[in-house]
Amino acid sequence: KTENQWPIGTLNSMSNDSSDKGSRSPFSTASAPSSVRSDDSENSRLCNRWVNNGLSQNKAIQFLVGHLVEIGCTPPDKFIQCRKCENPQASGFGKVVGAAPVTTNKASDCGKTARSFKSAMELQDANGGRQLQIQPEIFICEQYMENQTMTHKSLVHELIHAIDLCRTKMDPMKNCLHLACTEIRAENLSGECGIFRELPRIENLFGHGGECVKRRAALSVRANPNCTERASEYVEAAMPRCFRDNYPFERHPNQM
Repeated sequence: KTENQWPIGTLNSMSNDSSDKGSRSPFSTASAPSSVRSDDSENSRLCNRWVNNGLSQNKAIQFLVGHLVEIGCTPPDKFIQCRKCENPQASGFGKVVGAAPVTTNKASDCGKTARSFKSAMELQDANGGRQLQIQPEIFICEQYMENQTMTHKSLVHELIHAIDLCRTKMDPMKNCLHLACTEIRAENLSGECGIFRELPRIENLFGHGGECVKRRAALSVRANPNCTERASEYVEAAMPRCFRDNYPFERHPNQM
């Protein structure tokens, strides 16, 4: 990679600017549980603390952020943000910009992934297929963060998307296999399918990790209206190759 595809800026570990809460995210994690706290200020305080702890103490997060810089995608200003999201999701990566329709820049836009995808794709077609751009940003849905561990896994998940977007010419808005692959990698490498978190769902211990990855990846792929009807098929097709892809780790981080 010889050039930086992203706006160059300093890494602002957290932004809590309510005027910048609108999002049209191509990548949204599988649904999160219901809100764990009703106090908005406490949610914001905890989310910011957990994210900052991850940036200063978590080796996997530090490695992934550093790798983005190494491959030519320096994180821009306000790259990671805590937000109050309307729909139950843990986090998301990227905001469609350029030819995308204007939103109200309210927190309620955070979860309108499927509708945003559809309107953005319709506008792209109307403009003769002009390529939309994905502005790199990570948002953590603060009211759905149960604890620091969940926050850190969500950060790793979104950083994998960031790395995939930087290192490849993927088109997650229209290429459902591209989207399925990066979702598989993010679910697998983040540890979100760890045995303790998945314990209530486990019927057969052998191979459950792969089944969890497929289930969660399909939920995320289904949020793209272009991929909804065949989301599980795209995930199945991408699974053999993408599940084994540990980049940029030398081996799966849970085995390090």
